[in-house]
Amino acid sequence: MQAKIRDAQLQKVPYMLIVGDREVQAGTVAVRLRTGEDLGPMPLEALVRRILSEVAERR
Repeated sequence: MQAKIRDAQLQKVPYMLIVGDREVQAGTVAVRLRTGEDLGPMPLEALVRRILSEVAERR
């Protein structure tokens, strides 16, 4: 999995979502930013709201 994370960083993917067994059970996704910041697990709906907010700020 480290190789996939490194590849995503090199490709400048803005968000990396990691979904493992724990996240599936909790109904969350683990989120990392391109900068390496780990936002931790959050509900998918919260992530969507965050992304929509960031997009609205750029307009």
